[in-house]
Amino acid sequence: MTLAERTSVILRPNPQRVLSRLFIPGEEHLIVGKSRAKEVVSRCMNLSEDVVQETFATTIARFGHRHRDLEEQLLVHFCAVENLVDQSAGEISRERKMLIGAYFTQEYSFESAAYFNPSMVAHPDQSGLSSGYLRIIMSVRAVGEGHISSLVFRSGIINPIGEILIDSSPHYATSHTKRSSVLHNHVVKQTAISSGCDDERLDLVLGLLPNKFTPADLEVALSQVIPMNQSETEPDPVRAVLQTIVQSGYETNFSDKTPISEQVLWPTSPDERGGIEDARWVYFTKPNGTSSYIATYTAYDGHSVSTRVFETENFCNYTSTNLTGSAINNKGVALFPRTINGKYLAMSRWDRESNSIAFSDDGFHWDKATTIQVANQPWEIVHIGNCGSPLETESGWIVIITHGTGPMREYCLGAILLDLEDPTKVIGRLSQPLLSANADERNGYVPNVVYSCGGLIHNGTIFLPYGFSDTGTRIATVNVAELVEAMFANGPIGNETPAGSLNENVPNGLAT
Repeated sequence: MTLAERTSVILRPNPQRVLSRLFIPGEEHLIVGKSRAKEVVSRCMNLSEDVVQETFATTIARFGHRHRDLEEQLLVHFCAVENLVDQSAGEISRERKMLIGAYFTQEYSFESAAYFNPSMVAHPDQSGLSSGYLRIIMSVRAVGEGHISSLVFRSGIINPIGEILIDSSPHYATSHTKRSSVLHNHVVKQTAISSGCDDERLDLVLGLLPNKFTPADLEVALSQVIPMNQSETEPDPVRAVLQTIVQSGYETNFSDKTPISEQVLWPTSPDERGGIEDARWVYFTKPNGTSSYIATYTAYDGHSVSTRVFETENFCNYTSTNLTGSAINNKGVALFPRTINGKYLAMSRWDRESNSIAFSDDGFHWDKATTIQVANQPWEIVHIGNCGSPLETESGWIVIITHGTGPMREYCLGAILLDLEDPTKVIGRLSQPLLSANADERNGYVPNVVYSCGGLIHNGTIFLPYGFSDTGTRIATVNVAELVEAMFANGPIGNETPAGSLNENVPNGLAT
């Protein structure tokens, strides 16, 4: 019996969608060099007004239709180099400002290389729909030049007969937002401790601050506890650690007039400079009864990875915060949609090869984990992991989908079923892959891979978006009742881990 049915939906990268990014001549990403910004500004200032008008008109004619608000973006980029303009130049025309901005702008095709690893949740706005319909939002990992990953979105509707209709790819895209730093007191403390900052002055500084504070608030508190000493040759270690952490938390606010499908969540914090990867979205209900959309994702700085979360209520205003703790040291963290027995839970692959459940008291610091599944099937021998947040059903938590890697580094999707009250108990599983790449999906940027970051249940059906060969995205459907029956047919897998292995070689003594 075939459990996963592929739909006709196939989404591929669109190289025609581009962002306007700041470009500094001489400081190209892959070539170390000296900025030539001042010389470029000077040469542009020497152009006659007629040449400026003609060149700017040509630039707008060639590129203006590719961006919703190119002129405003050029003015923003001009502001970045305005201080390099000779102050004796006098009043500068708007056209010359925008032309200078154009010389410091480049188009970036953010999804030209890959378009994969999607995650799907119900849209916060379900107004205007008839019974049986569901409006959805799907995030997709997009990759462009230099293998830089960002996060983009698609919207669509599931109709009463189980068909999914994805809205067409928009013409425009933007990463231009209002950004600001935001810091959570307890997260800063855990991050500082994890960085080796064990100093009583840390408590003194943070004790002067509210639960949520800004970098300016932190500087005030630091000045009271650790006054600056200009004679010091090295910065105070507590001050240095806290000032580094300041750069990690941020808020991104798009205009409420920006359609979600035009938004591009671009790497912002230092630990994201190499990309934002594999966001696993879940509609999360907090202990106080409020809800929001939360995505755990991997931040890559070019050398190492860390786990962060986006949180939003409206897919317009986003908060990004780093998570701490040895239980989430690797990729593949996916939140359960609610707390269980007073604890936050998440699927984790802290050891890089097994499925575990991590525990947290606050949802930010994760220092305990229990391994629940190890690789033992031929199609998953290399390693296993989760592909998205568990889905709650009457029969148990469906971890849909797990992934396994087998011969020739082929990725397949599987599934396990966890007990509702104690998710560390595996009560069912699939012994065979749920989905693997077919002939049409095998070739691409990374061949032989199918991978998802999470789906949803609607009218008894799991809608499962998945990436194929890191090239494009498809959507499959799985009947919940049939999947549960198939997992129960194989029986519980129990404790597959060798005796004692849950306690040995676990960083920082993770609990079992």
